[in-house]
Amino acid sequence: MINLPKGLFAFQEECSLYLLDTVSNRSSKQTVTVKAPTGAGKTVILLDFIDKYLNTVNANTAFVWLCPGKGDLEEQSRRKMQRLLPNRAAKKLYDALLSGFEAGSATFVNWELVTKKGNKAISESEKKNLYDRIAQGHRKNIQYIVIIDEEHSHDTKKANDVIQAFAAKNIIRVSATAKRNPLYEYYEVDELDVIQSGLITKALYINEAVEYTGDFDNEHRYLIGLADKKRQAVAAAYRDQPGKARDIRPLCIIQFPNSSDRLVQDTEAYLAQLGYTYDNKMVAKWMSGSGGKINTSHIADPCASPVFLLMKQAVATGWDCPRAKILVKLRERMAEDFEIQTIGRLRRMPEAVHYDRDILDFCYLYTFDEKYKESVKESIGAAFETKRLFLKDKCKAFSLEKQLRNKDVDGLGERETFYAVRQYFAQAYGLTGDKKGNRFRLEGAGYSFDTKIKGLQLEGKFIKTESLAAAGSAQFKTTARTVSTHANGMDLLHAVDSIKSAIGMTSQKAKVVLERLFREKVPSPAKLLSLDTAQYYAFVINNARQLKEDFQGATAQLARQVAFTEPKTAIFTIPEQEFYRFDPAEADVEEMQSNAYQGYSSAMVVEGTRSKCERLFENYCEERGDVEWVYKNGDTGQQYFSIAYWDGLGKQWLFYPDYIVKKKSGEVWIIETKGGESGNKSKNVDIQTGNKFAAFKAYAAKKGLHWGFVRDKNEKLKINNTVYSDSLGTDAWRPLREIF
Repeated sequence: MINLPKGLFAFQEECSLYLLDTVSNRSSKQTVTVKAPTGAGKTVILLDFIDKYLNTVNANTAFVWLCPGKGDLEEQSRRKMQRLLPNRAAKKLYDALLSGFEAGSATFVNWELVTKKGNKAISESEKKNLYDRIAQGHRKNIQYIVIIDEEHSHDTKKANDVIQAFAAKNIIRVSATAKRNPLYEYYEVDELDVIQSGLITKALYINEAVEYTGDFDNEHRYLIGLADKKRQAVAAAYRDQPGKARDIRPLCIIQFPNSSDRLVQDTEAYLAQLGYTYDNKMVAKWMSGSGGKINTSHIADPCASPVFLLMKQAVATGWDCPRAKILVKLRERMAEDFEIQTIGRLRRMPEAVHYDRDILDFCYLYTFDEKYKESVKESIGAAFETKRLFLKDKCKAFSLEKQLRNKDVDGLGERETFYAVRQYFAQAYGLTGDKKGNRFRLEGAGYSFDTKIKGLQLEGKFIKTESLAAAGSAQFKTTARTVSTHANGMDLLHAVDSIKSAIGMTSQKAKVVLERLFREKVPSPAKLLSLDTAQYYAFVINNARQLKEDFQGATAQLARQVAFTEPKTAIFTIPEQEFYRFDPAEADVEEMQSNAYQGYSSAMVVEGTRSKCERLFENYCEERGDVEWVYKNGDTGQQYFSIAYWDGLGKQWLFYPDYIVKKKSGEVWIIETKGGESGNKSKNVDIQTGNKFAAFKAYAAKKGLHWGFVRDKNEKLKINNTVYSDSLGTDAWRPLREIF
């Protein structure tokens, strides 16, 4: 029996019994997904389930508990089992590697130990590696049940490989952000039940007392200052509690973006001004790399010395500190997202009870992030699984020359780039040398000329964590800050970076082009606007997204594909094994005999794994009697077939044609599929299609290959390998059956 003096809460007991009943029922699905809010005590629930299962169902079972690598979660969970189930064996991975998996035990595994490339835990040269020990357990007729803690962290090909090796009777996936999947059993712990139990706070308050019309020199220091005032007020409230004095020191977490060394240093300096330093033990740091942990020993203790903890993204999963009460989420970019799962670190009540005082029963977030999303991969919860397939022998001898990027090519110079971008703006918006008229036209097209930095700020009280993602516009306040070249200098740099990263341009080149186009103080005979410094800052920052789209439009202008430096080349051969996603719920599954891989089936050619045009093309090839084999190329990576192309600014890129087809006649076809037409509206969203088409045409002519772009309309396929047109109504697009 689990060693809890007061036992489980009712919602915990219900979840534990659900798991016991479901896993014991032979008609249940193999995988069970549990969605439980952070702070619900999911470790306690799972431990109680393990104990009940071993006592009442099958004692000859070994549990394998997989945890994310961040935060030492596997060791926290193992120690909790030792405390709550002292008569059960709680093992580490290396215990299992040494003596094997044992019936009645639970082995806690840091996921990175079995997925990190080159790790000896799964090395073939290891005498008794993980796979050997799994097989040894099977020979002893030990039944495995796999628990995947923080299940959103384990959606990788290697993860699936390891999980499948256990051939587990059941797989239990647990996360605060789990998604319902029709292929799995599903159970959700109601967050309101957890709140009413007193385990987590009654609500989250965002940006309390933050001004949205005022100005300040440094948004980071402004938020930290507000958070410190709130921390001091919470600490005083703990001390003022009637009856027994509460020896609890509330902790404020400051979370940084991953690339933020300058911001960390500035924050450390500001905290020192306020009297908080590493030396006086009031500041702690928990980051990766050498010297990344300072004053973190026993930091979760209720009365530990640090009152500020500096962290990066590791705060999101696998860390338990109930005295954490306040989070300041800093940003270096104007358009960062706030990952909602981070809130779970704040919601635990330090004594698992509410005090009936809002200041103690709430937790607090300070951030200027404008978007709130769940930190969960899109593929989690999707009804797909992954299977490894092996190449058919008849395809192994095939080879083809592929093109690689020539890294010596860096696009047009600054002057040529400027004129190419200016030409695009002039054509797209009808701009001329009339700067006043240009402003009128750009403003009419949606560009903002507000002289203040505009933004959005979420504010208010939220009871359920997931409600953050559904926050309506009424809960956001529009901010307007006066431009400061000091305070907004970093915002300008990141706006420029967002533009240059989208088009492969250097920051310096993007900066020069923007200033020559729009800034008053920079001389340029072909300037489109003449903005003073403050206006220029506001224009670029407020319009960063639209500027990025227009710069991308400039790159989509047709380049002279034969006028630039030749790409490098290498020999491509089809990979001997590949992972493909498939829908296990698909009915009437047939192996597709035309595919290059053994076991490739119609369950792999479904919506969600293939576009409509791809599905139509693969089925078309399957029905043809003259196709020897079809290979579905990868989207990116050195192992796949690639062709180099140049954009309108002379930058070299790679694209990966979708299919290589060999006919029984010996003809080799290379096919690229694109979105087709619905009605008379194009579904093709690739703005570089024209440049890719030209490069593809030149490559095929040089190598003497058959090729074509294929698109769909009304369930039929058309092919083009002459002159590209986005409209399928032109003569260049012909029925596929006439050519292929």
